[in-house]
Amino acid sequence: MIRRIAALVLCSAPTLSCGGEEQPLKVIVRVPAISISKLPVVLAMDHGIYAKHGLAVEMWIPSPGAETTSVYADPLTKLWRMTGINAPQAAEINVDGATPQMVRWTESVGQRRRIAIGATDCVVRAHIIGRKGLTSLEELRGKRLGVSAPFSTSGFQALLFAQRMGWDPVQDISIMSGVDDDIEALLNGSVDAIIAYEEAYVDAKKAGLPILADTSEWGEFVAGNSISVDPKWLEDPAHREAARRFLKATAEATALYYQQPDLAKETIQEWYGTDNKEFTDTIYARGAWLSRKPYPCYEGYVKTMELYDSNEMRRYKPTDFYDDSLMREIDESGFIDALYSKATTVSSR
Repeated sequence: MIRRIAALVLCSAPTLSCGGEEQPLKVIVRVPAISISKLPVVLAMDHGIYAKHGLAVEMWIPSPGAETTSVYADPLTKLWRMTGINAPQAAEINVDGATPQMVRWTESVGQRRRIAIGATDCVVRAHIIGRKGLTSLEELRGKRLGVSAPFSTSGFQALLFAQRMGWDPVQDISIMSGVDDDIEALLNGSVDAIIAYEEAYVDAKKAGLPILADTSEWGEFVAGNSISVDPKWLEDPAHREAARRFLKATAEATALYYQQPDLAKETIQEWYGTDNKEFTDTIYARGAWLSRKPYPCYEGYVKTMELYDSNEMRRYKPTDFYDDSLMREIDESGFIDALYSKATTVSSR
């Protein structure tokens, strides 16, 4: 934490330069939840990679080990935000699931349009966890399956599960919303199974609950954790450059994740608020599918449009939901390949 604060002090002033780029470009980033798919963003913040690429990032992100949201920024910006005066109403870059964004935009009036310029998470990779006594997926017919929301990535996987089983998602199974990434709903009998991620998986193993499926074995795609912006914001040359630098920092942080697992595990422990080694090792292992080249989730958009088919969804094409031009520029420059041709190093804590 002390090292992070020091980096912010040294690299936040707009007249300074930290790394090989010219003066930092300011950008506000929102990360609504911590998950393994978002860890490259956390690594980039925690280890000075944004500053290295000439960005002064103000990040809105959940506090480590808590339910509150904190602002991570240079001390002056953080102090100013505490006053609430002229506080921005929205971030410029959002790091969150693209499938939920697509569904909200096509089903709700007044939703702000955003497009993905990159992604870290394009494959389904949750677990279907059952209550005690269940032994197979077939037993879930006519039962209750818990997800966080119908339009969430867990809701997407519930629809995908029904499709794979040849079931009607309304008549053959009850998809119940409001179930967070924990096992409480299983323990209290509210649902018969849940689609859940890293934390619930670890807790389920400890509690002896049956793991009915690992959806990462399905080989299916989702428009998962994505780096999204307002397309009009992206038209400004300075904003486009900030987005380019953000994508480069994300790619470099992903390389760091793979090349320095001990350092990545330290960050997992800090941001999940735990020192449990089994938990940390399990979370890290689940990150094996993180995209080394964070292109938008092409196949995921197609599958989302299929599962959430509607009159309104049919007004759009997959390309209406993403812009991969920046990623192509970065990839074609050889920047990402170079990250894996040599070790990426950062100073230790």
